Amino acid sequence: MRLDKYLKVSRIIKRRALAKEVADAGRILVNDREAKSSTALKAGDVVEIKYGNKLFVFEVLQLLDSTKKDDAKAMYRIIEETRL
Repeated sequence: MRLDKYLKVSRIIKRRALAKEVADAGRILVNDREAKSSTALKAGDVVEIKYGNKLFVFEVLQLLDSTKKDDAKAMYRIIEETRL
């Protein structure tokens, strides 16, 4: 699944266009490599997002094409969440 779609479906970033903008600006790393919005994710990937004054690191647990709000948090496991 594309990175921008995953961020929207998992509700980490609310809009796909914003997820694409953040990724294409070079503020997202997947497995310690800079990622673009079209980067393919798989279960087990570690994603690091620098967004505003926050650092958010999580592990991808599952990929779903769509999900309900309550089930979205089951798609990832938070590793680190800090303010910069």
